[in-house]
Amino acid sequence: MKSVFVIVSILLVPGLSVRAATEQEKAFIEKYKTALETKDTATLQSCLYTTSADPMIVGFYKMMQSNGVGDKVSKIDLVDLTPDEVKKATMPQDGPGGKVCLNLEPTKKLVIVIEKKDENGSSTNTTENFIAEKDGKFVIPVPGPCK
Repeated sequence: MKSVFVIVSILLVPGLSVRAATEQEKAFIEKYKTALETKDTATLQSCLYTTSADPMIVGFYKMMQSNGVGDKVSKIDLVDLTPDEVKKATMPQDGPGGKVCLNLEPTKKLVIVIEKKDENGSSTNTTENFIAEKDGKFVIPVPGPCK
């Protein structure tokens, strides 16, 4: 009986932790989507992780977040990073004052698709942001000077 309990525990516990992460992802996606569609820029900006970030880049990220605010989101998802994306995310990039790096290591990317249709035609805008975890929350890390 004891060995059956151990086997069931080994099989069940990992499944529960995966489920918890999935619920966390769903909550983040819903929060972000709702904020975009309701023009809640304060909530959108609360998703930015700006510790040690370059102030000019923070301003750019805030401006980019406001692009599409109020539009209907047709698709939004958190996607695992490919090995090439991980490599790109961890390499120094050129910034306004020199080389910059992400201040947290991303594990996923947020992919947002907004489709617009009007009398002049239709357009699709896809935005991707690296996502990291900090203190149990998903955040969008903003680059700062490399350490």
